[in-house]
Amino acid sequence: MLYALSIRSFVLIDRLDLEASSGFTALTGETGAGKSIILDALGLVLGGGADRKQVRTSAEQAIISAEFAVAPEHPVWDFLSDYAIDFDRTETLCLRRTVSLSGPSRAFINEQPVAAALLARVGETLVEIHGQHAASRLLRPATHLDALDAFAGMTSDVHTCGELWRAFESQRQARLELEAAVTAAREKRDWLTFAVEDLFALAPEPEEVETLTVQRSALLQSERIRESVDEASSALGDSRLEEALATASRAAERVVRVPGLETLDEHLPKLASATAETIERALIELVEAQSMASDLKRYANHDGAQLESVEARLFALRAAARKYDCLPELLTDTYEKYVAELALCDADTESLSEAHANETAAFEAWKTKAEMISAARRKTAEHLSAAVMEELAPLQLDRVQFRVAFAEIGEDESGVKGLERAEFEVETNPGAGYGPLKTVASGGELARLSLALKCALSESGDIGCLIFDEADQGVGGAVAAAIGDRLATLAAERQVFAVTHSPQVASAATRQWRIMKETDANGLTVSRVAQLDDGQRLEEIARMLSGSSITNEARAAALKLLEAA
Repeated sequence: MLYALSIRSFVLIDRLDLEASSGFTALTGETGAGKSIILDALGLVLGGGADRKQVRTSAEQAIISAEFAVAPEHPVWDFLSDYAIDFDRTETLCLRRTVSLSGPSRAFINEQPVAAALLARVGETLVEIHGQHAASRLLRPATHLDALDAFAGMTSDVHTCGELWRAFESQRQARLELEAAVTAAREKRDWLTFAVEDLFALAPEPEEVETLTVQRSALLQSERIRESVDEASSALGDSRLEEALATASRAAERVVRVPGLETLDEHLPKLASATAETIERALIELVEAQSMASDLKRYANHDGAQLESVEARLFALRAAARKYDCLPELLTDTYEKYVAELALCDADTESLSEAHANETAAFEAWKTKAEMISAARRKTAEHLSAAVMEELAPLQLDRVQFRVAFAEIGEDESGVKGLERAEFEVETNPGAGYGPLKTVASGGELARLSLALKCALSESGDIGCLIFDEADQGVGGAVAAAIGDRLATLAAERQVFAVTHSPQVASAATRQWRIMKETDANGLTVSRVAQLDDGQRLEEIARMLSGSSITNEARAAALKLLEAA
């Protein structure tokens, strides 16, 4: 329900803070006092259209905030969750709207900025406004089927119907995709046959390309090693190198054996001996190096034929990958894919039959549920029509006929809600013919029609706040009293506000607000709202009965109305 409403700088309202209660609240006041302005402000914060003309003169911005106490199980919380709006189910829900002279209007839910359209979708789950110019969602054909289902207590059945329809659509889509795949496969059967045979002959193996690449790299390295070993062995095996060292060794030995060598220079014998020994070691090292090079040559094997085989296989795999437009590493997967596609060419006898069977079974399950719902709807429509007609007579709409009209949906339309659409229709005069509520009913009848519908549907729906704008227009006496009684009955289960000029309606309320127009200190016209106590209510209802001059007779009549309520 609406917990609090705050209005700042909106049209004639400078500053207004209202705290609402459950039950039935009547809004009264003289014509032009600003009752409609409060409804306009509430409509704005519920997502209605914004206009800079709504900003009060001398102000830069209008701000309207509405705070709602909402039950933890109310569907609005799940809706907010879908849009990632932060909330706490144990706290109130706050809507806010601002209209600026210098910029666009802005909308907020729990102080989080949102689009006005989202605010409107949230607002319509919290408040229903019924009136001549703000007809409730009950007067919108798109809501009629849901209202009928709620009246019948079939909301969960319709939800199941939607799930069955979506399951059918899923099976149908699976069948269509399979048919398309089969058709595509058949169109390229010859190519697929060639590709499968070609890849089967090639016989690619998982990770083969990686293995061959490593082998090729190793074989290339072994080739380079063998070339270097051959070069070293060839150089060490040169006979001239050994002859040169032998010649040098003999020459060095002759120097060492020269008589009287030490008399020439004391260092010469020692250096000649060292030279001879070094050359001798070089000869020994040469023989040893030749032996090691020979051993290295034996171990440094290189298989040129294997390298050629590996490179040929890699070339074949990469060529096939280019041909079939895939990575070489994925040739195995490509082969398996083509095998599966080729198998689809023969799928019509098994897979397609199974797909058709699944689709048919899903459709029959949905149709069975939808037909059950359809039969229940038509039976419920008769009960609803009777309930609405019963409400119309006391509201001076006894000549109005009400019915629920059904229209079957086409095969190309969604069957989430079943086999048909529903629309509430009325005939306002005998023989005039039935038509949609909004186009057939006059402005003065719409609010009463909404009231009659809401009373008939009173046990269904989860809207916690109802607002009726002059549902008593053009009527009085017993009819106005009947309207008041029905508003009071509705208020037993939910919060009800009624803008009224009827003392009979006002006296049926549990509380009453009076809207007044005054002039402030700056000479500007402002609207004020006062919650009336018992004495003030008596005076206000007496004013409504007698006009500006309140008589004792009017007070007595007002007291009688209040006591009767």
